[in-house]
Amino acid sequence: MNRKTLPPGEPGRYLGQVIGGSLTAGLAVKLDPSVSPEEVKAGVLVTVVGESNRYVGVVTNIELHTADPSLPLLVSRDVPLLAQAARGNVAYAILTVRPSIALPLVAGPGTGAQPARSIPGHFAPVHLATSADISAVFGEEDERHFWVGSPLDLDCKVCLDLPLFVMRSNGVFGKTGSGKSFLTRILLAGILQSGTAGVLVFDMHNDYGWLAKSEEGPAVKGLKQLFPSKVALFTLDEAWTRRRGVAPDHVVRIPWEQVEPEDIALLQETLNLTHVQVETVYLLREHLGKRWLDEFCSLRSNAEAWKALREQVAAGAGTLDALYRHLQTIRRYSFLTEGDGSSPSSVQAILDTLARGMTVVLEFGRYRDDPTAYVLVANFLTRRIHERYVKQTEEAFTDRAQAPIPLVVVIEEAHKFLSPAVARLTTFGRIAREMRKFNVTLLIVDQRPSQIDPEVRSQLGTRLVCKLDDEQDMDALVERMQGGRELKAVLASMEEKQQALIFGHAVPVPVLVRVRPYGPDFYSAIARTATPSLQGEDLFG
Repeated sequence: MNRKTLPPGEPGRYLGQVIGGSLTAGLAVKLDPSVSPEEVKAGVLVTVVGESNRYVGVVTNIELHTADPSLPLLVSRDVPLLAQAARGNVAYAILTVRPSIALPLVAGPGTGAQPARSIPGHFAPVHLATSADISAVFGEEDERHFWVGSPLDLDCKVCLDLPLFVMRSNGVFGKTGSGKSFLTRILLAGILQSGTAGVLVFDMHNDYGWLAKSEEGPAVKGLKQLFPSKVALFTLDEAWTRRRGVAPDHVVRIPWEQVEPEDIALLQETLNLTHVQVETVYLLREHLGKRWLDEFCSLRSNAEAWKALREQVAAGAGTLDALYRHLQTIRRYSFLTEGDGSSPSSVQAILDTLARGMTVVLEFGRYRDDPTAYVLVANFLTRRIHERYVKQTEEAFTDRAQAPIPLVVVIEEAHKFLSPAVARLTTFGRIAREMRKFNVTLLIVDQRPSQIDPEVRSQLGTRLVCKLDDEQDMDALVERMQGGRELKAVLASMEEKQQALIFGHAVPVPVLVRVRPYGPDFYSAIARTATPSLQGEDLFG
């Protein structure tokens, strides 16, 4: 079913009627006396039938009102008949409903779902959305639409439009333990099943590859088990991966000589480098050449050579000594090696794998709790892969068939790459700002959205938000959005786990869902034959 018209049929439960409101502030709906305020939850979807359009919106607030301010002082629950007589008449509840889309009651040429730019008049009836309404608005599960969850009050499927989803950078947010990793795994499974895009996952906590831990039960399957022929498992730590009984498809190695000053500059926070030390890194590259990092660390044992180097780069003894100590952290990483050119680079191995239509999951093994290793490797690889995508996309301007398959890059702890201080320096910030220009987008997974650069947040197409506690984090996700205050109220009312508020480019209306369970039933559903890949022209026009 397409999303051109809402289906005919019996409406959902009657809730009340419109008594006021505005397009910007939302509709004021007086709750019918037959409905208790306790039966209506913030975040549920409703339909409002006007004279020409049927509107779909979300309940964002519930308030209690009285016709006479003194009434609560005069009426007591100790007098049930009096309280019952007042309830719903002079004492009543008001729902705030924000209409998001409007569909014509009579379909015709050129008609269809449109953003709500008008509102229904007084006394328009308001009903709970039905399963048929949900299917009409969000689409039915098919090669384009992927089931991610269900409305709080209905046993039906809310689907995400995957081609729309991968067209923009997106974010999954939530505090630790809220289920954001499980939700991310569900999203990635949908992308893999549909063939909508290639995926590169920087799996900091080893949650997406072969096996993932579960806080409430046994371990769950990773993407490699669900899609053995579609997922390549890369690792920084071969011994760690093999101890889990898995043979990696590729062991990532980064030659010393390929580490550039730009890669070190992004480690300023995790290595506690000063601005002077960062500037010195660039001078060292200029004076020592391509193998500057190895040469610099080797010179420390030669007092005369060390003194000469200090004079060459005009750096104080304290600056060079401190920089040497900080760089010893990365010198100990086993994945940094001498490059002899005898085997393909890890960058090329990733590109070759993606070109075959496969997904790459890079596990960090024993480096899972090392933010310096994560930032270094993720930025090193992504910067070079992005450069290749830019080149390939530009070469394909005259022949779209030669364009590389769309790529979604997944990064955890995203605020370490996208904070206001470093977002403009990183490839990740550039990808977010470019949107889909070079067929590369981000899926950022983070628990502190307030620490991500506001410009980057503004470029996120769709946001899937699990439980957050911090006021600043909730404010950051809804700032500058129409109806942001009401959406924040919905965020604040969410349960601790297995709920997500989804809003943005890939859904026609904000929706609060119970996230689809990730377990045996999910595995069985995914096991059916994958649908054919959508081609670049289908995705990006």
